[in-house]
Amino acid sequence: MDIRLDGISHYYGETEVLRDITLDVPSGQIVCLVGPSGCGKSTLLRFIGGLERPTKGAVLQMGQPPEGCLNPLTYVFQDFALLPWRSVRGNISLVLEDHGIRGAKADKIIADVLARTKLSDFAKALPKQLSGGMKQRVAIARALAVNPAVMLMDEPLSALDSQTRELLMDDLIALWDRQPFTAVYVTHNLNEAVRLGHKIVVLSRRPGAIREVVEIDRPLTERSFADVDLERTQKHLWTLMREEARAADEELLDV
Repeated sequence: MDIRLDGISHYYGETEVLRDITLDVPSGQIVCLVGPSGCGKSTLLRFIGGLERPTKGAVLQMGQPPEGCLNPLTYVFQDFALLPWRSVRGNISLVLEDHGIRGAKADKIIADVLARTKLSDFAKALPKQLSGGMKQRVAIARALAVNPAVMLMDEPLSALDSQTRELLMDDLIALWDRQPFTAVYVTHNLNEAVRLGHKIVVLSRRPGAIREVVEIDRPLTERSFADVDLERTQKHLWTLMREEARAADEELLDV
């Protein structure tokens, strides 16, 4: 299933937040949204997820969700959103219970996503026993359990230290390589964007408008933190954003 944003503009009161966003999210690709603080990245994600409606324009779902899809659009948050009294398995099973899936069918799905996220040995652990990186793996496993058409990832690695972030990026790449998924991925981290994004959408400061769309043809599995070409792309992205990021920061400080 593809997603198309068609002329999205939005106001909060008299404040224009987004201006004329037109964008395609092709099936099987990770599309990263980057831009200065307050440019409307998370707002755009909420429109895609149907949590809010834009003032103008539309979000179109094109084609059919994958077979067995329980939730066409599924969020992965930066704060993990795990229930502390439920085990790893219990947190994953929760989304299946919402669809009436229990017993052997649920067991099969849970076993699959635990294996895919390298959590099989931690099925009985409680969230308090897990590191931040492990908690985010659980959140990703929970999202995968409903076989979504599109994952909406709102800065999923921002709460993690740099080493854990690198490991989780490797995990996400391995997951995608094994079974390609579609994602809209909001991040402030340009290294994440060039490592994970097939398409990187650079938004301007408020009102957020598309400044440039950068496409990276290199396979995800062939990218690394020391890649010279990716470093060049990252510098280009920062050149696009630097002055606007400074201006946006000053605007936020003046509030």
